[in-house]
Amino acid sequence: MFNSKTLFKRKANKNSGHTTTDELYSSDNSQSDFSRIEETKRNIQNQFGNSSDFTITPLLMGQSNGMVVYLNTMIDKNLLAEYVVTPLKKFNNQNGMITTGDLESFRKDYLSGLISERITNFHQLTWCILSGYAVIIVDGICEAIGIEIGNAEKRPITEPSTQTIIRGPKDSFTESLQTNISLIRRRIKNPNVRFTSYVIGKDTRTSVSIGYIEGITNQDILDEVTKRVEAIETSSILDSGNIEEYIADKSFTPFPMSNNTERPDAISAGLIEGRIAILVDGSPFVLQVPSVMTDFFKSSEDYYQPFFMASFIRLIRYMSFMIALVLPSLYVAITTYHQELMPTQLLISVQAQREGVPFPAVFEILMMELTFEVLREAGIRMPRAVGQTVSIVGALVIGQAAVEAGLVSNVLVIIVAFTAIASFVSPIYNFSISTRLLRFVLIIGASLLGLYGILIILILMVVHLTSLRSFGVPYLTPVAPLIIEDQKDLFVRFPIWNLHSRPAYLKSSSPKFSEETKTPAPPEGNNGGEV
Repeated sequence: MFNSKTLFKRKANKNSGHTTTDELYSSDNSQSDFSRIEETKRNIQNQFGNSSDFTITPLLMGQSNGMVVYLNTMIDKNLLAEYVVTPLKKFNNQNGMITTGDLESFRKDYLSGLISERITNFHQLTWCILSGYAVIIVDGICEAIGIEIGNAEKRPITEPSTQTIIRGPKDSFTESLQTNISLIRRRIKNPNVRFTSYVIGKDTRTSVSIGYIEGITNQDILDEVTKRVEAIETSSILDSGNIEEYIADKSFTPFPMSNNTERPDAISAGLIEGRIAILVDGSPFVLQVPSVMTDFFKSSEDYYQPFFMASFIRLIRYMSFMIALVLPSLYVAITTYHQELMPTQLLISVQAQREGVPFPAVFEILMMELTFEVLREAGIRMPRAVGQTVSIVGALVIGQAAVEAGLVSNVLVIIVAFTAIASFVSPIYNFSISTRLLRFVLIIGASLLGLYGILIILILMVVHLTSLRSFGVPYLTPVAPLIIEDQKDLFVRFPIWNLHSRPAYLKSSSPKFSEETKTPAPPEGNNGGEV
């Protein structure tokens, strides 16, 4: 339960004489006595105005007048009738005026199986109504009762849409914060799992939770994450991406500083390693910090497949990253400045294809890359039934037509297509976006200085990467600085029975997963597996 009394803090509006939203909700100047029911009713109506979903239903408790206040779009009306109206009919059989003790008895006797809250001030009452509570107010009683009967409509748990795997769990996070926490709890049945709740956004009042495992997570990193989340001051938080920008160590970088995923197993594995999860109500993507560059080459499936296959696929990802990053720029540099680096037969073939092309190589490849980016974006934004078809057919038709019209060469279409396919290999989408952006920078550098331009930009990129920090952790860790013990799960994955230590750069309070073990082996003297 949130402590409603401390959710809204008073802030003076220095620019005008009007009352700010924070001041309106602040408990410093709010009504704290509901005994005068008509006055309370006017205050609530002034608060919510003429909103069509705001409802005040009169009721009778004994011989006392009362009312139930709620937003009919935020509650389940069937539950309202079952858990509020029906118990009130039973309770109304007694005679006399209702007292505070009677109201408390009603809560214990009739609402013991529901989440209810004693409301002592107007600020708390407003928050409860906005959170899906039905609030019972009785004339002559200074307190009210809030009953949580929120509308249970929400998207069901489905298969991940952006991070699919062949082998492994198929469930994904949803837009419900409570559901997402339960998905983590199902996997980590550890009482040391902690979730600290906050409410962020002056207008949206979005619930945000920070998850970690006490005794494993480094306290200094946890304190830094908590401090940055608490320092957020904004009017709205609509997705975890908003939180990501507010807490990032450095905003002016194309590389993602926080890992985001819709997979509960990935977040659970990160918590066990000593990382911290940030969950936002209304967002199916959960942030995981701190994150380093090598995290974006790992997939949950790496730990569900045999380690030989997982290591091979991970090497494919690193190779695909370099192909998607530098292949187009290498084509520009070699065809423009360094033709001697190509074998003679290949050079003759490439130049023969480019013989009728009226544009230089850099303009040719920029035109095709931009065209493919437009097709990719169109395929994403169009209706799902036609989006994939349009993107594939569009690429084929435009590519073939451009070659036949003599605008581009055949080899260029192959390079652009292979580059695009390589960029899709990245298991984390927002990391592949940075590759797409840097690709254009490298193409420009190659057009100006050839291979020297590519080399200069790559050196600048590495220098930039070494300057990045994710909550104090160097972004290139464990490569720079080099940490030997973390190489077992970097470019290749060692067998799981050999991975007995948490990442050293997380400085976990409990650095060991388990004691060192060896691979299982048959008993000595056992021939041919006979028992």
